[in-house]
Amino acid sequence: MIFTAGTAHGQLFKRLTAGSAAGSQRTSTATGYVLDPNWPLKPFKPSTSDHSWGEMSGLCLDHGGKIWAFHRGKVPVEIYDARGNRLKAWGEGQFGRPHQVRVDHKGHIWMADAGLHVVREYGPEGNLIRTFGTPGQPGQDSAHFNEPTDMAISPRGDLYIADGYGNNRVVQFDAEGRYVRAWGQLGSRPGEFNLPHSIAMDSTGKLYVADRSNARVQVFDQAGVFLSEWTGLMVPWHIVVTERDEVYVCGSTPMRWPKITIPGIPLGIPPKDQVVGIFDTSGRMKRLWSFPLGRKPGEVDWLHAMAVDGRGNLYLGDIKGHRAQRFLIQDSETPGILAKQPTVDPNLKQVGAEQKP
Repeated sequence: MIFTAGTAHGQLFKRLTAGSAAGSQRTSTATGYVLDPNWPLKPFKPSTSDHSWGEMSGLCLDHGGKIWAFHRGKVPVEIYDARGNRLKAWGEGQFGRPHQVRVDHKGHIWMADAGLHVVREYGPEGNLIRTFGTPGQPGQDSAHFNEPTDMAISPRGDLYIADGYGNNRVVQFDAEGRYVRAWGQLGSRPGEFNLPHSIAMDSTGKLYVADRSNARVQVFDQAGVFLSEWTGLMVPWHIVVTERDEVYVCGSTPMRWPKITIPGIPLGIPPKDQVVGIFDTSGRMKRLWSFPLGRKPGEVDWLHAMAVDGRGNLYLGDIKGHRAQRFLIQDSETPGILAKQPTVDPNLKQVGAEQKP
């Protein structure tokens, strides 16, 4: 089934989708995405096998092009090749609540476990190397986290942990595992956070933090010095920075806090739509795609995880949909467009990004 653009997503989305993509600086002629119905080759349906997918919280590609899926099913770690063959599965009974997975420059795999309050480093074969945090013990010091969400690793091995749900901070360790510093607290001012849900690093070492319930991306240097913020464009859930320093952000278009809030429920729950945006490192949005919200093939439901291959194909993981799907990038001469790429108003101001009382 082919999905086409055309659903309205409020005044902000209408402004973002006005016009054409003629002003984009990207050299690709890509205009949208179409579902690849043949990936994976043997999809696993919930509750039908030991290898069924649970809530798909994490996705990444390793240096060999294999796709790592980190989910909340019985066997939470699965590795697929580009054709969709499942190569390996492991991790039963080893995790509390999987949240996100990353690969570092050495090819080691890092996993944030919000349930056990730890971040762990694994070798490519799944051998445990190091654990950061104290398993099963939440806290707020150099040896304890409170529901960490994501991690970024520099080329020299420095580790930056988004200590997201409970502590609203970023914690830095050096390559030897020694504590360096932490910054952030609950709030909406520059350098403060309201659920730092994802963190990623570009080739210059700048850090991008998805400050989800503040509906912004904050940018820092490696010493935690605030550099800039991108407000009013998205409620960001996950960030991926490509080798070309394209900053992919998935989530929803801006949402207001409800008049009656429920304690512990972050902004964006449930999402009103599902979008993926590409930014340059200055915060200018270059592309925005809308994906249908739902659980049919080609739809996504609570988009939580994302990976991007060298061609720009997207792997998207759903929390409610319990799955990962691959979307193939299309060019302007290929039929089957999923969503058009708009031009963005460079003077766009903050819209609908109110702070929680």
